[in-house]
Amino acid sequence: MAEELDFDFRGFDSTNLHKDPADDAQGASQDSAKESVKDAGDNPGKGKVKAKNASKGNGKKSKKKAKHGDRPALFEPMVLRGMTIRNRVWLPPMDVYSVFERDGRPTRFHYQHYVSRALGGFGMVIAEATAVCPEGRISPYDTGLWDDGQIESWRWIAEGIKEAGATAAIQLNHAGRKGSTGCSGLGYIANTVPAEDGGWPTVAPSAIAYGRYAKPRALSIDEIHGITWAFAAAARRAVEAGFQVIEIHAAHGYLMSQFLDPLSNVREDEYGGSFEGRIRFLVETVDAVRSLIPQSIPLLVRVSATDWAAGGWDLDQTVRLAKVLKEHDVDLVDVSTGGIVSGVSVPVKPKYQVPFAQQVRARADVPVTAVGLITKPKQAEHILEKGEADAVEIGRAALRDPYWPLRAAYKLGLPKEKAPYPMQYVRGAY
Repeated sequence: MAEELDFDFRGFDSTNLHKDPADDAQGASQDSAKESVKDAGDNPGKGKVKAKNASKGNGKKSKKKAKHGDRPALFEPMVLRGMTIRNRVWLPPMDVYSVFERDGRPTRFHYQHYVSRALGGFGMVIAEATAVCPEGRISPYDTGLWDDGQIESWRWIAEGIKEAGATAAIQLNHAGRKGSTGCSGLGYIANTVPAEDGGWPTVAPSAIAYGRYAKPRALSIDEIHGITWAFAAAARRAVEAGFQVIEIHAAHGYLMSQFLDPLSNVREDEYGGSFEGRIRFLVETVDAVRSLIPQSIPLLVRVSATDWAAGGWDLDQTVRLAKVLKEHDVDLVDVSTGGIVSGVSVPVKPKYQVPFAQQVRARADVPVTAVGLITKPKQAEHILEKGEADAVEIGRAALRDPYWPLRAAYKLGLPKEKAPYPMQYVRGAY
């Protein structure tokens, strides 16, 4: 559970329990650096930033830089299915548990949350895990797209993200046995919300509970098919609302990953048993979603590359899955880890999930993103330079600093005229 692991597998880390000490040093030195460095954008030949980079320069470094043209790899555009994303620093889907009316409709807070990150320079902004049906929510305060009446509530958010220069994406989810759980503002943290306070019975591939959550009911085959088409219908609504990219959530112990892992899926029908059986639900859902969205829309899938548990889902199976997803027109695999088993030991540290992304990229030959305590610009840049991922996702650091990409551009020596500044913010450039 979240308290035991010091990690919230619902989408983001717990508060500063694994904080990188270098973060504070970086922040503390920023003001003094501003005093001693003239605007690198106005005069790129001067300043501490450029001098520091130059002092580290060698043939190998220059060769890597040349590969990415005249700008840092983080700020190279990326093309998916003909769609150009302005850079490779993305905002991952992070639940904010703020639909206090419990109707799945995002609010003014959601608009401010997502559009501020688009104004801050992120290349892609991925909206939080959004339920494809009411009982698919993680908590009663989750967003949804299970009804056409929710489309308009999302439209201004998608348009605001795009008007700010970012690519608007949304993650679709069914929580399965990890649904009807508590959250900040509601209570019942790491517990099932009782029916009298708006909770609901949960479902799963098998009647196996997660931690101390309520025991779920095993889904019938007809119900599995219904959820598949609920994903597809939600994807259609997302496109109608203006989203440009769709992501299916198959990680962190939610319904899709519950089917993938033999520790949570002990079915004996065509949706269990073998590797092919356990991935069937996800693959059929990918096909259904692809059938209802335009061919021009990139389709992403988030996976847990390992569940950190003996006998469970692991990297080799993830690579096999990524190859299958590629054959079914998935454009990128969003690589994370964990969430299927409560109480497991997870080696949380900076970049701890990056090696999994690198392996999936290399062995399955698919574009990937990396996520997991990536907090510093040079750290993110090195991931791309070394070919460990095609884009990086900045989560917890983006909650602290909505304008993280603009600071990163400055730290990496990108002139302000090439950085993703909104026109209105240029006069405040680093």
